[in-house]
Amino acid sequence: MSSYPPSSPAQPTTLRQRLAGLRGPAVPPRPLDARALAALAANPGCGRRALLDGAGVDKNALATALGSPAAFGQSQFAIVRRNSFEAKVKGDGGAELLRLVHAHLDAAAEPPGSGALVPDLTAAGPEGRAARTALALREATSAKDWTLLDHPMLALEVAGTPAYLEPDAVVVHPDGRWTVVEIKSFPMIDAAADAAKVGAAARQAAVYVLALERIAGKVAGAEVGHSVLLVCPKDFSNLPTAAAVDIRRERSVTRRQLDRLTRVEELAAALPEGLSFDPERPAEELAEAVSAVDAAYAPECLAACELAFHCRERARAADEVTALGRSVRGELGALTTVEEALAAAAGAGCAEDPTAAALHRAARLRAEALELAAALPRPHVPESPACPC
Repeated sequence: MSSYPPSSPAQPTTLRQRLAGLRGPAVPPRPLDARALAALAANPGCGRRALLDGAGVDKNALATALGSPAAFGQSQFAIVRRNSFEAKVKGDGGAELLRLVHAHLDAAAEPPGSGALVPDLTAAGPEGRAARTALALREATSAKDWTLLDHPMLALEVAGTPAYLEPDAVVVHPDGRWTVVEIKSFPMIDAAADAAKVGAAARQAAVYVLALERIAGKVAGAEVGHSVLLVCPKDFSNLPTAAAVDIRRERSVTRRQLDRLTRVEELAAALPEGLSFDPERPAEELAEAVSAVDAAYAPECLAACELAFHCRERARAADEVTALGRSVRGELGALTTVEEALAAAAGAGCAEDPTAAALHRAARLRAEALELAAALPRPHVPESPACPC
């Protein structure tokens, strides 16, 4: 008989251990910021991004290891221009910024005076700054006066870990309403800005609104406004102008995406044991690991995800119509590859499929139009005289 005690049953792997195994044993988790969370809302169908972000995988290092690095970030000129514009908007104690908030979101209230509150939010570390911000919001709500919080720190729990977010500004109204302010350097020409850039700013602001709602739920009389203030340069000048942006839709989408991240355990459980996204592993092994997670590539990913070039290459290799854009994918219905779409246009598609029938009819009309155009007499174009020089 052995003198060793009986071995205990294997302990179940915790979620934290499982996510650490996906990242790699020596790879620390990459914290999420507002841009990353907003990008999740821009592509809610991508399980690959939801899993990688929920596990804290460094997608930039992963893309580099896969041989498809993506360069992100603003130019130094754009950063300097934005910082200069933000300083101008917040100058003189935030008087201009408060005036814009009053004019666009709370015109019925008493106008902010020169003595508006601008509390000091300095503290040690992100946890300390988040606690100081929560205290300042509580005090400003009780004071019932205009208050500007410059670069507050908000905490939002994502997949079981806190994500620290830093909006440009939060304004507290005299009635206890809290408004998120987004300051951008792209211009607003004739009171309108680029729709894609406004949408990206709205999704980012929705993340801040969700974080504020967690604090407002614990403060009596506090309410987070569903409209945020977007401040941009007016026309081609450096003068600030603003517009109110309703972000209720973006908030709902982002909320659903965060709920998906909290269920990252379910996404991880569907993967094979031993699978890892450790950038130190061979590229072939990493490519196989990434392919094990479903993705929803679209050309818009190129501006928001570090793995976009790798996903685009795989989508093109698989002949997926998603590489042509979400609108094309939506129009083609059950036709998921370019080959199927071309076959349907040639008449080889199912006759009962309305999309295939429409493609075949469009191809036939195009062929008839080209044949008719070729049969028409070409107008005589006189030759230009030779250059005398």
